[in-house]
Formats: sequence, C-alpha cells, structure tokens
Amino acid sequence: MIRTLLILFGLVEIVAPKPIIEACERIGLENPDHAQLRPRAALLARLEGALFVWVLVRGRDQSPLTSRLLGATGALAVVYPTPLIRFSQSFAYENSSDLELRPWVRPAARLLGALYLAVVALSGASTDESGPA
Repeated sequence: MIRTLLILFGLVEIVAPKPIIEACERIGLENPDHAQLRPRAALLARLEGALFVWVLVRGRDQSPLTSRLLGATGALAVVYPTPLIRFSQSFAYENSSDLELRPWVRPAARLLGALYLAVVALSGASTDESGPA
C-alpha cells in the first residue's frame, strides 16, 4: 500500500511538478512570493519522481546505482541536511540567498531523507515474485 502510494506520488511529481514545488514553497519559506524559480527546478522534481518510480518498480537488484544514490542522499539528509537544502535551493532558485527558511525546514529535510531511505527499503529485492521453481 505505501509502496503504491509512493509510486503514485512519483508519477504525479513527474507529470505535474509545479503544484508540489509551490506547496513546498508555501510550507518551507517565510517569503514564498519572493522566490524566483529557475526553469530547471521542475527538472529536479521530475528527476526525484522518476528515481522513486524506477527503484520501486524495478527493485534494488535491478537498479543498484539508483538505489545507492537515493540511499546515500537519504542518509546524508537524515544526518546533515544543510548541504541538501543548499544544493536544492541554489539549483531551483535564482535568488536562493534572499529566501528565508522557516524553522522546520531542516527537520523536514531530515524527514525527506527518511523518505528516500524508505523508498530504498520498500523497493526490496527484485519485484519478480515467481521465485525458484
């Protein structure tokens, strides 16, 4: 059930990243109306959605590089979220230094890291359930 919801979320993020980005801005920024989003910001959101779907559908065995990338990013975000926040802001916004983060952005980034780790854990081994004959 959770796996299916994460796949659906990834698909929505691929198809329509703008509403998700706007919701994150409203939640995470003190001054979301000052945000100058770069055109490539949607690319980062779509990439995240594609990675979720890829790993969850194919399984860890069939996508080891992607699984490791998500796992490493998730672990970094859980332990030390600041680099992930800085990277995503500088990639997504023209004026990242002008944006004021709300106090819960770092804990939210840690939760995002935990979500990445959950995606990797839920991807399990290969999705082939036929097993040995």
